[in-house]
Amino acid sequence: MSTEKMTLACPCHFGLESVLNYEIKKIGGEDITVTDGRITFSGTADIIARANLCLSTAERVLIQLAEFKAYSFEELFQGVKQIPWENFISKNDAFPVKGHSLNSALHSVPDCQSIIKKAAVDRLSSKYNISWFQETGPVHQIQFSILKDNVTIYLDTSGAGLHKRGYRKNSNAAPIKETLAAGIIDLARIRENTQFYDPFCGSGTFLIEAAYKALNIAPGIKRTFAAEKWDCFSPEIWKNERQNALAAVKKDNDFFAYGYDIDPECVELAQNNCAKAGVRNRVRIECADVSDFHTEGSGVIVCNPPYGERLLELKQAEELYTKTGQVFRSLDNGSKYYIISPHEDFERFFGKNADKRRKLYNGMIKCQLYMYFK
Repeated sequence: MSTEKMTLACPCHFGLESVLNYEIKKIGGEDITVTDGRITFSGTADIIARANLCLSTAERVLIQLAEFKAYSFEELFQGVKQIPWENFISKNDAFPVKGHSLNSALHSVPDCQSIIKKAAVDRLSSKYNISWFQETGPVHQIQFSILKDNVTIYLDTSGAGLHKRGYRKNSNAAPIKETLAAGIIDLARIRENTQFYDPFCGSGTFLIEAAYKALNIAPGIKRTFAAEKWDCFSPEIWKNERQNALAAVKKDNDFFAYGYDIDPECVELAQNNCAKAGVRNRVRIECADVSDFHTEGSGVIVCNPPYGERLLELKQAEELYTKTGQVFRSLDNGSKYYIISPHEDFERFFGKNADKRRKLYNGMIKCQLYMYFK
C-alpha cells in the first residue's frame, strides 16, 4: 500500500483553490484537478501523511475510492460493494458512514448511509468470513457525496478537521478559521524577513499562521490523524514525514510579528495560544486601540476587524473602518495591508479602493479580502 498511488481529495475554503493547488504541488501531489472548493490529486501513502502534516489550507485529506452514477439503491449498493474495502479496513476496525446528497434521485441521506454501510459490510464479510463486526478498532470514516446522481465515496484520513492545529484550545467570540487565515497569509506573501502586524489580533490566529508560514512550520506537527492508526499504512511513513517536517523548520530568520487588541482578555488569550503553538518568542502582543497603531518601518498588516451584525454594532463597525483607514494611510512607509470584511461598502468607509479583491467565505459569511499593496 505504501508505494501504491491513490486518488486523493482535499476540500478547502471557496476562493483558496489556487493557494491549495500550489501547496499540493509543493508536497509532490500529481495529476491535480481543481474544482470549486476541492482539489483532487494522486499520491502514495507518504503523500497522505505529508498532506495531513503540511497543507495549511486544506480542510482534510480524503482517499477517493470510487465514482459512479446511481439512480437506485441497488445501483448504489453494487457500486459500493465493488470497492476493495479490505485493502483499508481490518476486521476489527470501525467504519461509520456520513455524507450528503443534492439534486439526486437518492435524496434520503439516512437511507444512503444505511445502503453504503450494508454494501461495505457485505464485501468485508465475504473477505474475512465473518458475519458480525465489533468495530472496536481504529475509525475509518466513510464519506459519500451524491451530486446530480453522481456518487463519490471517500475514506477520511484526517479525523478532526485540519483547521484544528492543536494550538487554539480557546478562542474569542468571532475567531477566523485557521485554514482560512493561512490562505490569507499566503495571499499576503509573508516571507522569512517579514515584519508582520495584526491590530485586531483576537485569539492570535493570523499571528500564529504567519509565523508558521515564515518559519516553515508544518501546521499539523502538533496533532495526530486518523490514518496514523490504520493497519494498512506503516507507522514508519508517519514517523519519517514528521522528522522531515521538523528538519525543514527555518529557525534562523528575521520574521517577527506584532499583535494588538483593545480587549485585555484577547491579549492574554493570544499570548497563551502563541505559546501553545511554539512561536511565542517571535510575537509581541499588547493591549492597544487601533488609533494608536503604528509600524516599525515597512511591514505587512493582515486583520479581521470586528463586524457588527446588529444595527448599532454595524454603525460602530463602520466608524471603526473609517478610523482604521485613516490610521493605515497615515503610515506612509510602504506597508501593505490585507483586510477581510463581509461589509459590501467597506472601501467607502475605509476611504480607499483596494488594489485587488478576492471573494472568500468565513464559515457561511460571504466576505471580501481587500488587498492594498501598491
